[in-house]
Amino acid sequence: MNLILHTVKQEKQRVEYMLAKYQSELSALPKGVISEKKVGEKTYYYLKYRDGKKVISQYVSKKEIENVRALIEKRRHIEVMVKSLQAEKVIADKVLEGAI
Repeated sequence: MNLILHTVKQEKQRVEYMLAKYQSELSALPKGVISEKKVGEKTYYYLKYRDGKKVISQYVSKKEIENVRALIEKRRHIEVMVKSLQAEKVIADKVLEGAI
């Protein structure tokens, strides 16, 4: 039983480390969605996100659009990973709490 508790403690430490790492990475990535606006023949791209109650629209050039889309996709992937890790942490906490 002691070996199992030790393994759960190690897993909880790993999860906490990964959560901290992902949170710091999330703070550097853009949030929001890309929207397109057509004016005549031209298409303009904007990164839209919320800042409190305000909706901010930030122009994104055609050169940067693919990079910004990739960063937003990466953010979404990391957000899914964070949710999964938080669920694992809750389980580890319950196991360790019940063992004490």
